[in-house]
Amino acid sequence: MTEQDRPITEQELHAYVDGQLDATRLTEVEAFLAQHPEAAQKVKEYQAYNQGLHALFDSTLQEAVPEILAGKPQVRKKAVPYLQVAAVVAALAVGSVFGWVFRGNMETSAPSTLAMVNDAFASHVVYTPEVAHPVEVTVDREQHLVTWLSKRLKTDVRAPALKTIGYELLGGRLLSSEGEPAAQFMYENAKGQRLTLFVRHKKTAESQTAFRYASQDNVQGFYWIDGNLGYALIGEVDKEVISNAAHVVYQELNR
Repeated sequence: MTEQDRPITEQELHAYVDGQLDATRLTEVEAFLAQHPEAAQKVKEYQAYNQGLHALFDSTLQEAVPEILAGKPQVRKKAVPYLQVAAVVAALAVGSVFGWVFRGNMETSAPSTLAMVNDAFASHVVYTPEVAHPVEVTVDREQHLVTWLSKRLKTDVRAPALKTIGYELLGGRLLSSEGEPAAQFMYENAKGQRLTLFVRHKKTAESQTAFRYASQDNVQGFYWIDGNLGYALIGEVDKEVISNAAHVVYQELNR
C-alpha cells in the first residue's frame, strides 16, 4: 500500500490540527478534508476548542514562576494544588488536547463529549483544593443553587445525594463549557476527599448512557450521556470508588 492509499486516521486529524504532519501527508489530509465534509467539521471543532483553551490559559502559562515553586521548604506543602492546576493547564493548552486524559475512548466519544470531560477534569483540579471558597453557593442554600443552575442551563438540574457512600454535598457553582453554561456540584467525605459532578447540555446526537472511564495521573472520572445532558463525575480516588459513586449518581438522578 502506498502512502497515498493509506487511510487518514483520527490521530492524523489531531496531528493536522497541531501542525505536526510532514508536507506530503499534509497535502493528502487537506485533499481528504475537501472531499469529506464530516471530517472537515470535526477538524473545525478541534481547532475551535484549541483556540478556546489558548485564550483561557495562555496568560497563565506566561506568568512568572511563583515563589512556592522555587523550592522553599517552608511552603513546599502548599505548592501541591498549584502544581496540579499548572499541570492541567499545560496539558490542556499545549499539544493534542484530547490525548492527555482518555484511555481507549477517543474512537467512541464525539469531540464535544471529549471537550466536556476535559472541562470537567480541569474544573475539578482548579476548585477542589480551595479551602475558603470551594463552591460558589453553599449547601445551606441548596434549593436556591439548584433553581439557579436549572434556570441558567434551561433544564432541570439536580444535586444527587451521596450520603449512602459517605459523601456530603458542599454546594456548587456555575461554569462555562464550550461557551455555554455548565454546573458543578462538589461533595466531600469524612477524610476530606472531594468529588465533583459536572453537568451540561450534550451537543451531539449521542444518546448512549453507558459509563466511560477517563483518568489523568491520580485523578479518575466516569462520564455518560443521559437524555439531553452530559455528566462527568471526577475524583482523586481509586477507580473502584469513582465507579461505584458514578452508579449511585446515575441511580439518584433517575429515581
